[in-house]
Amino acid sequence: MNTTLDTTAVDDAITRRARRRVGQKVGFFVHLLVFVLVNAGLALLSLSYGRSNWHLWPLAGWSLGLAIHGIVTFVGLNSDGLRERLVASEIERLKRR
Repeated sequence: MNTTLDTTAVDDAITRRARRRVGQKVGFFVHLLVFVLVNAGLALLSLSYGRSNWHLWPLAGWSLGLAIHGIVTFVGLNSDGLRERLVASEIERLKRR
C-alpha cells in the first residue's frame, strides 16, 4: 500500500478544486467590476443627454444576471454543488454493481 501516492492524488484533487473555486470567484468579481463601470457610463450618458432614464433598463436586466452569477458562485461554493453530488451518487451506484 503506497500512502504517498494516495496522499499526492488527494492533494492534487484538492488543488484542482481550489483553483476552480478561485477561478469562479475571480470571474464573479470581474463581472461585478464591468457591471459597475458600464452601468455608471450608461447612467452618465443617459442623464447628460436629457432627463430620460433609459439606463435603468439595462441596469435592471444586468442586475438580475449578476445576482444569478453571485448565487451560483457563492452558494454553489459552500457545498459540493448539485453536479458533484450527482457524480458521487452515480459513482456509488456503479460501485455497487
